[in-house]
Amino acid sequence: MKKINKEIRSTKSINVGISIGDINGIGPEVIMKSLSDPRLFFDFTPIIYGSSKVFSYYKKTISTKDFFLNSCNSVDDIKSRKVNIINIWNDEIKFDIGKPTVESGRLAFKSLEVATRDLAKGKIDVLVTSPISKDAMNQSGFKFPGHTEYLADMSGQEDALMLMVASDLRVGLVSSHIPLKDVSKNLTVEKIHYKIKSFAKTLISDFGILRPKIAVLGLNPHSGESGKIGLEELDTIIPSIEKAKEDGIIAMGPFPADGFFGSNIWKNYDGILAMYHDQGLAPFKALSFHEGINFTAGLPIVRTSPDHGTAYDIVGQDKASGTSMRNAIYTAIDVYRNRQVNKEIKSNPLQNQKTLVDKKNKKGNNK
Repeated sequence: MKKINKEIRSTKSINVGISIGDINGIGPEVIMKSLSDPRLFFDFTPIIYGSSKVFSYYKKTISTKDFFLNSCNSVDDIKSRKVNIINIWNDEIKFDIGKPTVESGRLAFKSLEVATRDLAKGKIDVLVTSPISKDAMNQSGFKFPGHTEYLADMSGQEDALMLMVASDLRVGLVSSHIPLKDVSKNLTVEKIHYKIKSFAKTLISDFGILRPKIAVLGLNPHSGESGKIGLEELDTIIPSIEKAKEDGIIAMGPFPADGFFGSNIWKNYDGILAMYHDQGLAPFKALSFHEGINFTAGLPIVRTSPDHGTAYDIVGQDKASGTSMRNAIYTAIDVYRNRQVNKEIKSNPLQNQKTLVDKKNKKGNNK
């Protein structure tokens, strides 16, 4: 027992930054519910960016009482394996629960900015973002369609892959937060090919799948029926898949989106690439609502979030589930660890190959 405890204490605690999201939404509630069990913290340290006053207010509205905060002014003051909150504002807060306001948007944006800054400096290892109101954020100066685009810009990249994850179900999007009428003209061979390559890369490095299989959905009903119901499959999607195959990627399709999920074909693939937002998210949420998470793939940083929104209609009623937020935290930690292992393998491939051979030989000798 002493040896086991020593190993647990010596494990590097991963600093998980959490932006507070819209204070008038369910963000504070799902944070509290996801972090209410102190036994979770043996290998990570949660760091919330916001104000302890927000949690004092909402703690009165939920049944979970085992939630305690260590208040800090910066990451330098945190306590390892405790729930920490960095008070980035101390002024009085006006709550208007269940409604997006200019003030709630301003505070959500400030929380995201400070958390992102600490992430860039390496003071936190991963970032988990709570739900925001894009309208409220936009009124406070946030000029992006969502978290995905903001973090891509902060990372100096033009694009990122929005990925929804629930256990073995992983759905990526070619286009995300754009009007449906603009989807077709935004689909190019180069863009879809890039998304397939990015998807394959993240499945290998972030999820540890050595030879991932990716299913690509069509755009039109019945995948266009050989051009009878649209030409996007013939002109754009199929050439993209062929280019990916030339790169050695196992990509198949295009599959008609309606029957693909209904027939459970999706279980044969490690990843599914949808052409637009609702094509991917509607079936994903139908299969995994309250459990799925959002992961921003293709960036040098690790960011996840719960797959639900602010849910203004149930704020303050103790109805929100903390499962998706908890899964977002776990996924961020898993991706961070997978990347560290991947770095070790790349830095010393011969030594790691020798280690794998030694383990295999040892296993054979023990039979």
